[in-house]
Amino acid sequence: MPRKNTRPVRAVAAHVLLQVSEQGQSLGRVLSAAQQQLANSGEGALLQEMCYGCLRWYYRLDAVVALLLNKPLKERDHDVFCLLLVGLYQLEFMNIPPHAVIKETVNAVLAMRKSWAKGLVNALLREYQRNAAQLNSDLEQDEEARYAHPLWMIERIKQDWPAYSNECLNANNERPPMVLRINRQQTDIESCQQSLQAQGIQSDRMEWVDTALRLERAVNVFDLPGFAQGKLSVQDTSAQLAAPLMQLQPGQRVLDACCAPGGKTMHMLETCIPLQMLALDVDSDRLLQVQENLDRAALSAELLVGDAAQPSGWWDGRQFDRILVDAPCSGSGVIRRHPDIKLLRSASDIDDLVRRQAEILNAIWPLLAPGGMLVYSTCSVFRQENEYQIKAFLHDHDDACASVIDAPWGHQCEQGRQILPDHHGMDGFYYARLAKNKLKTDVATNA
Repeated sequence: MPRKNTRPVRAVAAHVLLQVSEQGQSLGRVLSAAQQQLANSGEGALLQEMCYGCLRWYYRLDAVVALLLNKPLKERDHDVFCLLLVGLYQLEFMNIPPHAVIKETVNAVLAMRKSWAKGLVNALLREYQRNAAQLNSDLEQDEEARYAHPLWMIERIKQDWPAYSNECLNANNERPPMVLRINRQQTDIESCQQSLQAQGIQSDRMEWVDTALRLERAVNVFDLPGFAQGKLSVQDTSAQLAAPLMQLQPGQRVLDACCAPGGKTMHMLETCIPLQMLALDVDSDRLLQVQENLDRAALSAELLVGDAAQPSGWWDGRQFDRILVDAPCSGSGVIRRHPDIKLLRSASDIDDLVRRQAEILNAIWPLLAPGGMLVYSTCSVFRQENEYQIKAFLHDHDDACASVIDAPWGHQCEQGRQILPDHHGMDGFYYARLAKNKLKTDVATNA
């Protein structure tokens, strides 16, 4: 039984933000633990809204606090700062009466044992309530506040995508849609839509992806008819492009080199049966989630704990016909789903990730059979992780050539294809497809 929480939900939200912003923990992990404590209160959804919203708008709310405070709070009072973010977010973005916001946020100070801050929180929230328009206007010249992103990220997106940077940054602050993937081994999209509609769940088909349905509103996955039986799964439209790009044929030996949490592994198995599928991941705990997903859909694959950059520790010497490298990346294309990325990523992380991606590509390439195909993907919008990575790889491997992805979605790059956040309603993703042992010239094929 989860331990019943006695702390006000706003104090819990402030503690979650503290763990993310100061301790560098992921929002998903700390929020899940906090929601378990609130399981009997009915306030789990409110907690989620406040935490996601505060992190989505963190850099703007932080700038507002800086304007309102006469002097910065001491480091030991960062929890009070986080509570101020919670209060400001409610006033600016939530449909809660201002008097209730101020009252409940001030009361949360007592649960945090910071009674000295009661007057401070009350005064700052009331001042914002009175002068919100002027304060927000004063922030327009501050890029971090205007875009609600760290400056290094703003500059990199502007450099990589100058014609689309505003749209990309604004899309990162939007609420993401809930998208389903239909298991066509068990059902069809028409039947699935009818089943959803019978439950009062409206959905729309997604252009170019015949397994995707976007819901008009997010729902609990366990309320989805057929979810428990594996008839459908939750997966963004852009991630559903990986399986078709693999051009799978029955009986092929396939490696999913960085497979957790298993959505793309499942989709490949749903797309083409039978496959000799090896699903590899360096994290044994995350492989348990992959197995749970496969079991739900009655799918089977060989699961193996191993580092894709160190095949000598796990490879049996048999080459693969197809390899998917869904590489570890910055996550800069999925910030609307994971707003904590804005705080948890730094500019120095990108160089480390690029090195890791190159290590994996170089180590995995010998495992691909002659005539085979490797699909490289990230959920990043940074060219350094994407087309520049593939360009460098092709330069160093004479037996590799890029297979042009001829598709109506995304932007054609010098190498591969890039989807920017909310382009065609999708998350930001990059795809490149590499063939082995062909002339080092682009080979046009259909997506």
